[in-house]
Amino acid sequence: MNARIELVVAAVDDAVPGIRSLTLAAPDGGRLPSFTPGSHLVLDVPAGEGRPRRAANAYSLTGESIDPRHYAISVLRCAPVAEGGTAGGGSAWVHELVIGDRVTATPPRSAFAPVHLATRHLLVGAGIGITPLLSHLRSHVRWGREAELVYLFRDGHGAHVDELKELGGDRVTFLADRAGLAEDLVVRLADQPLGTHLYTCGPAGFMDAVVDLATELGWPSSRVHLEPFGVAALDPGDPFTVGVAGEVLEVPSGTSLLEALEDAGHVVPNLCRQGVCGECRVDVAPGSSPLLHRDLFLDEETRGAGDCLMACVSRAVPAADGRAHLEVTL
Repeated sequence: MNARIELVVAAVDDAVPGIRSLTLAAPDGGRLPSFTPGSHLVLDVPAGEGRPRRAANAYSLTGESIDPRHYAISVLRCAPVAEGGTAGGGSAWVHELVIGDRVTATPPRSAFAPVHLATRHLLVGAGIGITPLLSHLRSHVRWGREAELVYLFRDGHGAHVDELKELGGDRVTFLADRAGLAEDLVVRLADQPLGTHLYTCGPAGFMDAVVDLATELGWPSSRVHLEPFGVAALDPGDPFTVGVAGEVLEVPSGTSLLEALEDAGHVVPNLCRQGVCGECRVDVAPGSSPLLHRDLFLDEETRGAGDCLMACVSRAVPAADGRAHLEVTL
């Protein structure tokens, strides 16, 4: 189990329809751990009230990252299954919290940090995907880095608009429709100096469009960085096999390694099932196929070692003959 910190809800802001902004503080009012811009906080979501199991949801931190007095997050309410939606209920739970409620979370983690060697930073976000980019922009302004931000949102539904204006001034461009975004990005992406890095966050279709356009204009993937919302943005993946405790299991496309192991009767600790909490990490033996990491938990060094993966979202990479196999230890 990862270390947890306890926080108390210090303020609630529901000014933007469907979006709740929370200010979370230490119960004793003390300072909280600093974090890298673009980091997220993983809140523990209890079971109950239509939620079949406890979970852990990741939310980007939007406030000051250095020696902060509080953490700030903004959460879009997504309709849970009980209301006919597809969400797990975590965001609905956040929208029920009131000042004084206590929550637990893992300390901030970074999976979407600014590249310090970049000569310029282009930030492109949509909807609630503005949250990690606000953290990036705050850092760039503080350190005097070259940066600009493009934010697409429906009229009246933009998060942190006034804060972005005050923070970024003419570095920030607001857009209200996809057509306008496409026209803007064609020019903007083609007119960036060498060494610029692109960062994007928003709905999967939006990010796909941004990345496709950047690719068409010759941007190398090493200079394009994405912050997905979670497993919903992932494709079903290729099938592979897994060896565990002397048996071999099939992991079909659309089935996670975690689900395949559970279906076979294996007990795997897990929590969020979205690649953010780190609970379902399993060890991978040498000689296994390469790993396709799709989580938000492991750092690059750990991924590079190739000896573990998060069973809820990550998979094996098929060889040229289409086969892939992992040997894992639980």
